[in-house]
Amino acid sequence: MSEVSDTPYAGLSPEVILSALESVGLHPTGGLVALNSYENRVYQVELDDESFVVTKFYRPERWSDAQILEEHAFVLELEHHELPCVAPVQLDSATLFDYQGFRFSIYPRLGGRTPNIEIEEDLKVLSRTLARIHAVGSLRTFEHRVDLHYERMAVDSRSFLIEGRWIPTELEEAYTSITEHLLSDIQALWHDVPRIRTHGDCHLGNLLWRDETPNFVDFDDCVNGPPIQDLWMLLSGEREERQAQLNTILEAYESFYSFDYTSLRLIEALRTLRIMHHAAWLARRWDDPAFPIAFPWFNTGRYWADHVLDLREQQAALQEPPLTG
Repeated sequence: MSEVSDTPYAGLSPEVILSALESVGLHPTGGLVALNSYENRVYQVELDDESFVVTKFYRPERWSDAQILEEHAFVLELEHHELPCVAPVQLDSATLFDYQGFRFSIYPRLGGRTPNIEIEEDLKVLSRTLARIHAVGSLRTFEHRVDLHYERMAVDSRSFLIEGRWIPTELEEAYTSITEHLLSDIQALWHDVPRIRTHGDCHLGNLLWRDETPNFVDFDDCVNGPPIQDLWMLLSGEREERQAQLNTILEAYESFYSFDYTSLRLIEALRTLRIMHHAAWLARRWDDPAFPIAFPWFNTGRYWADHVLDLREQQAALQEPPLTG
């Protein structure tokens, strides 16, 4: 899909949001709270029976209808297998709706807290749940969703930033050189990469811990990719700490799904892709009025200097031996 950097939500007023819900047979009271989301617009809405729903309005032109519906089908499939994933509400068998040109979906409201993965047993529960998700995800691949690939995440991101002259003049040479070496290192690692359906953005902010269970939300970035993509963001700290965490994760994970240990070589590559893609994502969205407010530090000299430093650190990390299983 093409990227859009205009102001796609200018016409999404509270009246439009409430009317959109009424158009599919719901009865909002007018109680409306914006939730933390930038790529899409997400709101908690009170209904006249004193219940609440969460509605997501999709960024125009980011995903096609087929890609969104494939995401919905995946989450519903996971729910069918009794996995704790927050699936879209079906109304007359539909999950994607349109009102005045805005596409939206509706979800049940679910409370919870961020998981504390420093608690070993909680990390094991999370790892076993991810393994079960991957077992279902491995049954087929997405037909319409994108693949997690270094060309889309890093090559395209690098080109966008350089060609758009986002990099300060004094850092252009350093950025160009470092990213050229990084792409070469990553390309050398990018072979025999497993492709299953994954969550794709499995950071702790997309998990709600409730009733001793991790509930997975926001599959908006689900992709065909390696299972390690949903695991590496659970690792933190120094190398010894990350190695201990990984040992705990994989011991629990393999009780439900076999892990490809050769994919451990991809951890720092995937971290690098995320860093490069995030910088380009902010640049692509900078004309959206919500972004300068939410990320006032972006596109400052300090930001780009820190970004280049982060890339230097990744260059060093890619030269280290990978974590072991």
